[in-house]
Amino acid sequence: MKKLTILILLAIVAITGNAQDFFDFGPKIGMNTSKISTHMSDYNAEAVNSYQFGAFARFNLGRLYLQPEAYSNSKKGKVISASDLGLSTINSFDLKTIDVPVLLGLKIIDQKALNLRVLAGPTFSFLTDKSVKGQLTEDNLKNSFFGWQYGVGIDFLFLSLDVRKESFSNNLYDTPNFDFDTKNGTFVISLGMKLF
Repeated sequence: MKKLTILILLAIVAITGNAQDFFDFGPKIGMNTSKISTHMSDYNAEAVNSYQFGAFARFNLGRLYLQPEAYSNSKKGKVISASDLGLSTINSFDLKTIDVPVLLGLKIIDQKALNLRVLAGPTFSFLTDKSVKGQLTEDNLKNSFFGWQYGVGIDFLFLSLDVRKESFSNNLYDTPNFDFDTKNGTFVISLGMKLF
């Protein structure tokens, strides 16, 4: 009976150890700098800083890994339009979103205490709140966006640092009778903590 108990305990320890190597999970926080791009020459875009917080999971498949995430994000943008009289109008928006990236990565350096990674994948953004100032109107802001994230990351012990670029494929601002063609590009730095 004692031998059977010892064997069961050893099996549980082995399975738990393998699960920890296979799966990571934890919270993450970050900051982003976003800038709107538009093809119209009389609009100038300015970069705006904001924040994000949420959680990540990582499924380790040898050197490859799959990393789904979910976080609350604030995407901001500012566009300044100039008139013939030399006056300028500031158009800005502040979007609160839930972002869900699904990233596929490769560990270039794969050690116990240190990992160097590259990652890329689609991201889905769902609008939860919006604030608009200037000539822009809230009605023309889209409620969901699709884009791509790509970048590099480094893990040291239980900390996980990512530096990414985020580009959205569709327009943020939909004007049926006016081709404004606004897209949002975002630079993101985030820090996660592996709880297990």
